[in-house]
Amino acid sequence: MLAIASALTLTGCSAQAEAGSGSKSALNATAPGGKTPRTYTVEQLAAVIGCTSKITLKALDYRKGECTRDGIPYVFLDFQTAEGQREWLDYAEMYGGLYLIGDRWALSAKSKSFMQELSRQLGGTVEEHGPRSSTPPSSSTPSPSAHH
Repeated sequence: MLAIASALTLTGCSAQAEAGSGSKSALNATAPGGKTPRTYTVEQLAAVIGCTSKITLKALDYRKGECTRDGIPYVFLDFQTAEGQREWLDYAEMYGGLYLIGDRWALSAKSKSFMQELSRQLGGTVEEHGPRSSTPPSSSTPSPSAHH
C-alpha cells in the first residue's frame, strides 16, 4: 500500500513507489496573523528550505519529495484533498514522527524548534507523535496478524 510506503519513508525507513499526482481542497491550518491558510506544493516548500526537491513518490492523492541541505534531510508532501491528508497523517502517526502540517501539505525536518520557526513563515502546526507499541497491552487483545 502506498500510504504504508510513504509513512515508512517519512519516518526514516526507505521505500519508494510511483502512481499519479495532484493538489486541491482544505485542512484546518492557521496561517500567521490569522490570514487565510496557504496551500504549498512540494517544490514551493523545498524552495523555502533552500533546496530543490526530488519527487520520490507520486500517489493518486499526494506527492512526496525529498532533499538534503547542509547534510540535513527534508521530506515534503502535498495532498490533493484535506481528507487524503488526514488519512495519511492518521496512518503515519502509528510510526511516530515530527511534522509541520498545513493546508494540504506537510513536511518533516530536523527539529521541533526549527519547524516551529518555519511555521511562523509558512503557517501550519507542528505535530509530534511517538511510535505506537506493537506489543498488545494484554493477552486478551487480538494479535496484529488476526486481521480480517
